[in-house]
Amino acid sequence: MARGASDTDFGFRRVPLGTKQALVDDVFHSVARRYDLMNDLMSGGLHRAWKDALVTAVNPPKGRQPFAVLDIAGGTGDVALRVAEAGGKGTQVTVADINAEMLAVGRERAQTSRRAVTFVEGNAEALPFPDRAFDVATIAFGIRNVPRIEAALAEAHRVLRIGGRFLCLEFSSVDVPGLDALYQLYSFNVIPALGGAVTGDAAAYRYLVESIRRFPAPSVFASMMREAGFRRVAFQRLTGGVVALHSGWRL
Repeated sequence: MARGASDTDFGFRRVPLGTKQALVDDVFHSVARRYDLMNDLMSGGLHRAWKDALVTAVNPPKGRQPFAVLDIAGGTGDVALRVAEAGGKGTQVTVADINAEMLAVGRERAQTSRRAVTFVEGNAEALPFPDRAFDVATIAFGIRNVPRIEAALAEAHRVLRIGGRFLCLEFSSVDVPGLDALYQLYSFNVIPALGGAVTGDAAAYRYLVESIRRFPAPSVFASMMREAGFRRVAFQRLTGGVVALHSGWRL
């Protein structure tokens, strides 16, 4: 398919921009119940350390002072529950996700853990919240699935209060010689097979692996954040560049 302004990447395929969200929805409908288990299996548990780094950067206060956190595309509540546990009584955590099945898993987890997390069905490109409503906005391993990344960044900027921080944890490009070839071999051969065995949907995990390769390099994504209005933009590579933690502020 020829590239055009109305096309976008869906893994290694080019698809009409208007169809990508439905395709992504189908992926997450299929894997929602086993999504967190697969994260453990795929990363050997490393995703927990990466998310801990994200929560440390959020740094929710321990006291009763109001502190509002929005986790975008965080349906299963994995990051939100960690933030709620780390913060004090004043920490209010909201999850926004477009996928109802992922949100259902998150609500069940929050009820089991007895954490006060609010779950809202909403599109990252048009968040259902007023301007300047949150102190921190996060998104972990979700922004590469958004059809219009620029729109999602603009929305994250809009809902942050002045002085608020945006944090994005996303897969990146490996920068350790030798590790990149091993990582590619593992990604394209092991992960889809593992996904097929655990969730029954190898194609979903083939897409997720391909989407990692299509995501912009950290420096390019940092430029996109600046264009969306964020300042003091920075990123930190983790685990040899397998993932990157991006940060920007609304000033």
